[in-house]
Amino acid sequence: MSNNISFKEILSSKKDIKIYHGSDILIKTPKIIQPVRALDFGQGFYTTTNIEQAKSFAKKVQDRNGSAEIHISIYTLNTKILKSFSCLHFNKPDKEWLDFVSANRNGTYNGKIFDIIYGPVANDTVFKTFIAYQNGTLNEKETLKRLKVRNLYNQLVFTNEEALKCLQFFGEI
Repeated sequence: MSNNISFKEILSSKKDIKIYHGSDILIKTPKIIQPVRALDFGQGFYTTTNIEQAKSFAKKVQDRNGSAEIHISIYTLNTKILKSFSCLHFNKPDKEWLDFVSANRNGTYNGKIFDIIYGPVANDTVFKTFIAYQNGTLNEKETLKRLKVRNLYNQLVFTNEEALKCLQFFGEI
């Protein structure tokens, strides 16, 4: 499977899949912690199938915290267990994704709570586009047009301790 696999490929996999978490510390036992800032999919443990995305995020955490090291934790994702949880997935940046991420980033999301959420990352280069959308400078159509030209990596977020049971620590890079 490729480094940036779809949620459909994850669900249809008959084998466990490796996913990554980038940070300034090694995380053998993931936990749900209160975030210090608003995130795309709200509170949760953020992972990705894309190692480059994990490395990029680890570097950002290192810079933000003034840490000496970065760590890429590797987990195996039990795809059989995953299927028993409520999942929300976005295959691409569309209106539903835009509204969901915008609501989470500005703290106004009050819809259904999902155990696991998958979709594109609204990374820092995309964030300016979100701000322009939220303050009305860009309309929905123009915002989505700008987002679709970006190479957006994926994120797979586990929103509660029960969902974290899908993960098994495998090692680090």
